[in-house]
Amino acid sequence: MIRREFIKTSLLGITGISCFPVASLTPSFSKDDLMGKSNPTLYGTSYKLRKEAHQSFLEMSKAASKSGIRIKVVSSYRNYAHQNRIWERKYKAFTAKKMNPEQAIKKIIEYSTIPGTSRHHWGTDLDIVDGNAPQPKGLLLEKNFASEGPFCKLKEWMDRHASSFGFELVYTNKEGRKGFKYEPWHYTYTPLSIPMLKAYRKIDIKKELKKANLLGSSHFTDTFIQNYINENILDINPELL
Repeated sequence: MIRREFIKTSLLGITGISCFPVASLTPSFSKDDLMGKSNPTLYGTSYKLRKEAHQSFLEMSKAASKSGIRIKVVSSYRNYAHQNRIWERKYKAFTAKKMNPEQAIKKIIEYSTIPGTSRHHWGTDLDIVDGNAPQPKGLLLEKNFASEGPFCKLKEWMDRHASSFGFELVYTNKEGRKGFKYEPWHYTYTPLSIPMLKAYRKIDIKKELKKANLLGSSHFTDTFIQNYINENILDINPELL
């Protein structure tokens, strides 16, 4: 089922594999919501998601368990402060290895976002593995989800069924895609994240990043920020745009 069909049937209340919660037809999100600076109501125990995403995730997890898969959440909602701690830790680590600021920033944004620009701020996105499979030392590595990797069965199941529950892969392995590297573990709940991205695109990100007091932010040139918007924020699975 393609994304548009899923949203249409969800809003009409048609029952498919499971009964999906209906997101608001006209959702409204503030700038603080979208940049991880608000205090949204979140659901879950070892993870945190917005209510609609949480309910569909439970349905998906229940279905996966019938195939012997236990969907384990490694990361979900992260507020601005949390993302900033990740940014600072990596920036300090890379500059300690004698990288200059521009090199450190380029290395960070292979996989990690600039605070205020993360999809994990929305309460719609998840990084997942299979809790029933052997847990390698480095969980979120591409090789673990391919070929004979421990999470290959999970990836195959998600490829077949995730969209039926409203979840889509964000950073694909499509040839020529730029920005963040392929993340076979990162999924988003589309009935919420699609309108959230639409609202996010109305924010003046250049202005917000220019005034942000982040390690290395003095090296955020206009060209860098525009490329970051075009490649890291927007060069994603086209089903999410």
